[in-house]
Amino acid sequence: MADQTKPITKYEERGVSASKEDVHKAIAHLDKGLYPSSFCKILPDLAAGDPDYCNLLHADTAGTKSSLAYLHWKETGDLSVWPGVVQDAIVMNLDDMACSGVVNNFMLSSTIGRNKNLIPGEVVSALIKGASDFADNMRQHGVTIELAGGETADVGDIVRTVDVGFTAFARLRRSEVIVPDIKPGDVVLGLASFGQAVYESEYNSGMGSNGLTAARHDVLSNVYAAKYPESFDPALNPNVVYSGDQMLTNKIDLPNGHQTTVGKLLLSPTRTYLPLLQELIQEHRDKIHALIHVTGGGQTKVLKFFKNALVIKDNLFPVPPLFDLIQKSSQTSWREMYQVFNMGHRMEIYMAPKDADKVLALAEKYQIEARILGSVQEAAGEKVIVKSEFGEFEYE
Repeated sequence: MADQTKPITKYEERGVSASKEDVHKAIAHLDKGLYPSSFCKILPDLAAGDPDYCNLLHADTAGTKSSLAYLHWKETGDLSVWPGVVQDAIVMNLDDMACSGVVNNFMLSSTIGRNKNLIPGEVVSALIKGASDFADNMRQHGVTIELAGGETADVGDIVRTVDVGFTAFARLRRSEVIVPDIKPGDVVLGLASFGQAVYESEYNSGMGSNGLTAARHDVLSNVYAAKYPESFDPALNPNVVYSGDQMLTNKIDLPNGHQTTVGKLLLSPTRTYLPLLQELIQEHRDKIHALIHVTGGGQTKVLKFFKNALVIKDNLFPVPPLFDLIQKSSQTSWREMYQVFNMGHRMEIYMAPKDADKVLALAEKYQIEARILGSVQEAAGEKVIVKSEFGEFEYE
């Protein structure tokens, strides 16, 4: 039974959870694989039967970002937003796997469920081409991704618009697995989720694929509720449906001096760190104590991967314009913002202070902002403290 004394966040009112407590409870009895504390579940090498290797099979989707893409496409006719949704689903798989040490030679299979009455063939074509284009781009930066086909199903009885998911497979030497071993004395390095990396074609707002339900409804005008009732759950309280004041085509100034629209800002493709991580892991694997993909749970994600320590983050990146827009539109507490969104960095690297310069130099090479965000201290129990410009927040 749910704890009735715990206040319900707006995020939870919309049928989603930053911590996914019910999901973790449901899978608590399942086997945790060869390395129970690893970022991803790791299995014996069933593919080839080699005791020196292991297998990783990972599945994820773009979440409700596809619903936002649907709105933008319906309003503007712009098909270019759909490849970004594909990238979101792919990156949510591959960058998770990278946290366990896999940075090359991936196989991908897609699962696209659509309402055929609303999602025509041109959208499906844009989605499929998006996967191919992303693989081509990564190949130019040394990351091999093979596309193994997939399933596109017409399931209008189940899917209101379109759902985009991928399953990824890779083999890895067991000696190369990265198992989180966060130690007191470590520093926390963060890789920015915003800006423009050398392998990106335009400014990235840092959105990622988490928190889109909150972002979409908190920022966008209720005009879209009447125009596109298929874009949201009809069981939701109307008070939390498109409760913002922004239109998709409203102009927003970017830090690089350019402009974009609210819709494009929210739809920035989830940045992958694979090119950078591949080089870092190949050269400095033994110096990495943990890699944490800052996805569901935002700045509290790391809580699942250490024991008896205190992680203090007291040198965060300035909040990017995207998250400032979301907070101002929603009046969501800053405490909840840091628990739902990445707030400016989506990859954390834990290592000894003497090795931090190696990460900072590589990040500069790829034109990704990086900094030492904080440190790890010994403690009884597990806690994360975020010291931000908007206050200090503790999470356990």
